[in-house]
Amino acid sequence: MAAALRLAARGLGCVWPNPAVGCVIVNRGRVVGRGWTQPGGRPHAETEALRRAGDAARGATAYVTFEPCAHHGQTPPCADALVAAGVARVVIACPDPDPRVAGRGVVILKDAGIEVVEDVMREAAETLNQGFLTRLSADRPMVTLKIAASIDGRVATANGHSHWITAEPARRLGHLLRANHDAIAVGSGTVKADNPLLTCRLHGLEERSPVRVVFDGQLTTPADSQLVTTSDRIPTWLVTTNAAPKANRKALAETDVEIVDVGGHRDGSIDMAAALEALAARGVTRLLVEGGPRLATVFLKAGLADRIAWFSAPIALGGDALPALGDLGLDRVDKAIRLVPDETRAIGNDMLRMAHIVHAETEE
Repeated sequence: MAAALRLAARGLGCVWPNPAVGCVIVNRGRVVGRGWTQPGGRPHAETEALRRAGDAARGATAYVTFEPCAHHGQTPPCADALVAAGVARVVIACPDPDPRVAGRGVVILKDAGIEVVEDVMREAAETLNQGFLTRLSADRPMVTLKIAASIDGRVATANGHSHWITAEPARRLGHLLRANHDAIAVGSGTVKADNPLLTCRLHGLEERSPVRVVFDGQLTTPADSQLVTTSDRIPTWLVTTNAAPKANRKALAETDVEIVDVGGHRDGSIDMAAALEALAARGVTRLLVEGGPRLATVFLKAGLADRIAWFSAPIALGGDALPALGDLGLDRVDKAIRLVPDETRAIGNDMLRMAHIVHAETEE
């Protein structure tokens, strides 16, 4: 199952709205087939593994990281494919809560006389597909905040200079994060200040660049920005509100960007919960937020961030520099946003701390 999970991870960022699934087929102690969900979500992992196994799948054990699908979509159900291939046993890591499946895949297998073992490495499988599960349970993608800061938690000098806080190895890992997320988001202020491209520029992974999202309540993203001028090659969505000036809307409507209208607040800012719901409706399961302190703070205050990837550089910028986070409005330490570490590692001279977010409960 651990091998199947490693295969499944290959699909992160390129199989949405589907889950990233891995499958390993073993017959008499020998691996006879391997598969993972292919780009675009098809073919599924089980179909790929069965194709590679051929006749050797008969009587074998299939290790699958997600419950085999039971519904007819672009392809027939994977549960039926496993039955037709004659596998004797299926080991499943995680059930599929999709209403079209939700236990039906297991029923199909058991009704065919196949032995089914469930919940093997379930926690690891759920962590891997947290984005898919969050989209189903909360109608929004999983949100990862990516922050690169000095050792004293600053992201730019007092005059706004920020290139480069971390070194090249850490920046390469940041590009890998882009590759395994469905979409990457910044605010319009970051676009105007930095004119970013927001692509994955790792050799061999250039085609894994995510959809680019700009949260822009007034549609002030410049038409000559890199994001707009390359939107014919890389999907670029501008999330805005009805309060955006018509002239700005008209100028951008003549480009290849897609304008996504969502609800807003009285001050003209975007309702971020509504924005995430709109992204989920478009199939996005994993969103990487690379905007500045203001955008990260919005997500944290709204309780809409799930993970943080915090890159820390061994430099100090001082108290007059720009902090990584803005005002969270906290008056007690026990109300702080809590982080549970998942991974800490050195990347050259920099450090990466990956953590998931747990919000402190309000005292009665």
